[in-house]
Amino acid sequence: MLKKLFGYDPTKTTVRTELLAGLTTFLTMSYILAVNPAMFSQLEGMSAGAVFTATALAAIIGTVAMALLAKMPFGLAPGMGLNAFFVYTVCMGMGYSWQFALTAVFIEGLIFIVLTLTNLREAIVNAIPASLKNAIGAGIGLFIAFIGLQNAGIVVNNDATLVSLGDITSGSALLGLIGLVVTGVLVIKDVRGGLLIGILVTTIIGIPMGLTEYNGVVSMPHSLSDIFCQFEWNHVLSLDMVVVVFTFLFIDMFDTIGTLVGVCTKANIIGADGRIPRIKEAFMADSIATTIGACLGTSTTTTYVESASGVAQGGRTGLTAFAVAACFAIALFFSPIFLAIPAAATAPVLVIVGLFMMSPIKNIPFDDYAESIPAFVTIIMMPMVYSISDGILMGMISYVILNALCGNFKRITPAMYILAVLFILKYIFI
Repeated sequence: MLKKLFGYDPTKTTVRTELLAGLTTFLTMSYILAVNPAMFSQLEGMSAGAVFTATALAAIIGTVAMALLAKMPFGLAPGMGLNAFFVYTVCMGMGYSWQFALTAVFIEGLIFIVLTLTNLREAIVNAIPASLKNAIGAGIGLFIAFIGLQNAGIVVNNDATLVSLGDITSGSALLGLIGLVVTGVLVIKDVRGGLLIGILVTTIIGIPMGLTEYNGVVSMPHSLSDIFCQFEWNHVLSLDMVVVVFTFLFIDMFDTIGTLVGVCTKANIIGADGRIPRIKEAFMADSIATTIGACLGTSTTTTYVESASGVAQGGRTGLTAFAVAACFAIALFFSPIFLAIPAAATAPVLVIVGLFMMSPIKNIPFDDYAESIPAFVTIIMMPMVYSISDGILMGMISYVILNALCGNFKRITPAMYILAVLFILKYIFI
């Protein structure tokens, strides 16, 4: 039954490993349950409680779809960056209502379903050169490590230098460093479930430091009545709607492509022909989650790069994703417990997983500069511009331009030319 439902193979993994991996992935991405309500509650009419329920339900539905359709070990939830674009750009910046923004997300989801059925998204993945695919994994590694350091306050904003070292002698940054040492020792000693144990131990250490806040145990889910299916169709044909939908579409597409390629490369899920098995089903799960998430009242739901933590723990099948979904379902009723885990407790796992994600870099032919320069652009741009999608876009543009100027036309497929032109137009006009 497990094989039929989730692609579980007892010769390659165990149920215990898959469940532990799912719990680890959930803990590293559960911060969205705190971040999303706090962000959306700034909009009049969107209560934090309702958004919490919508966020959890969107994650459950999307991750179950990933488990059953694609049978891959990835968790889904409303995406960071996309939620900020929703709140701060569309609603606060452009002045549109959150109902307008939800309508744009709903339309985006429907378009994604069509693009997935026509195999366009799969064709884009297959058009990415092998060197860039390996670079995407390494770039994501640096990106999520940077997110971890930032979440813990180890890396902070600096107006003069953009970033600098935070106060590592106290508070969240100190707890993050302690957690990094604890988790690092567990990983070096090859302790099974080391990443998960690291999160739990760091959370406990945070209690006497005043960073782990206990606010009870049980909390019933809040009603969705105020935000469920609240769409606004009177601006659906406006130019602003087209721009907003396209932006949601573009960011989500390449964030998801980057996550799937990077994490699948690390998990050795990519086949000998360089293709990712069941990627069409993975994209469909993502599309369904976005569409239903908009109905529930939240922003674009996407595949989470934090899924790499579960893969690093040994997760390989849809059973891991199902465990993630089960954890989100439990969180609906026990939110105070899960929200007690401080960001500094999950930060060390993101840093160490970032290290794990760097391994594909050894497959990049660094002596061939026509391959290695675009690969390096891909790697370095992801953390520097805080965007997986921009890293992929800049890498592909540089690959096509450099190889075309050097006469390496055989390396460039027609699809790559088309994508490069579209990416350039995106930067010019959007």
